[in-house]
Amino acid sequence: MSKVWFVTGSSRGLGRSFVEAALSRGDHVAATARNTEHLGELVTAHGDAVLPLELDVTDKGAVHESVKRAREHFGRLDVVVNNAGYGLFGAVEELTERELRDQLETNLFGAVWVVQAALPHLREQGGGHIIQVSSVGGVTAMPLGGGYHASKWALEGLSEALAQEIAGDGIKVTLVEPGSYATEAIAGAVHAEADPRYDGLRKAFAAFAQTLDLGDPAAAGRALLKIVDADNPPLRVFFGTQGNQMLQQVYTDRLTTWADWQDLAVEAHGQHPQPR
Repeated sequence: MSKVWFVTGSSRGLGRSFVEAALSRGDHVAATARNTEHLGELVTAHGDAVLPLELDVTDKGAVHESVKRAREHFGRLDVVVNNAGYGLFGAVEELTERELRDQLETNLFGAVWVVQAALPHLREQGGGHIIQVSSVGGVTAMPLGGGYHASKWALEGLSEALAQEIAGDGIKVTLVEPGSYATEAIAGAVHAEADPRYDGLRKAFAAFAQTLDLGDPAAAGRALLKIVDADNPPLRVFFGTQGNQMLQQVYTDRLTTWADWQDLAVEAHGQHPQPR
């Protein structure tokens, strides 16, 4: 049976690949974007299988209206993909309040509004699958990405709690954690005003970025189909080769540090206080 998708950030990047993968096998998609002109080719190719919706996910009222329209148009919602987002690059000291708030409004609050709008419909129909597009940067962090990491780490914690809250309703949650892909993501990023004292880090990061083996967005789209079709999908899954390689060492280091400082952890607990 074909599925009905609601996908945010559908105009380009991984979001576009997710939409194209779903449509290619006969599914139906409510595809949202800030500018629906970018969705014209999808409508031409797939006709009524696509419902283009203009949406800024930071507008809570518009999110609820778009989800409602999608449900009314297709009759149900099976897969909700929170993909809309962008990267904010700059040292923590360089970030303005506005830049950080805007990052959280899109990457975190936008996802919250979509979840809150979709849950009543998913619960009423007896199930569904929420896909939260996080990042390898949602489970580890690098210099110059503090604002972006803050948004994705928050999404990770929120989604893990959400998965436990709605499991009894038959609604599944999966955090997709992509590495680097050959998309326009860098072009859409926001860069804080540079402080020269961090120029060395910027040069080092640029050199590191040149070494990355960029993934194929179309492959990510095909992989997501397997996630949404799985009877028992994972709560977290890496997309790409970088995540597992990088996090093996990150978690080894964390476990070692916690073990090294376990005596202090016990000391910090203290003695059981006497009742007064």
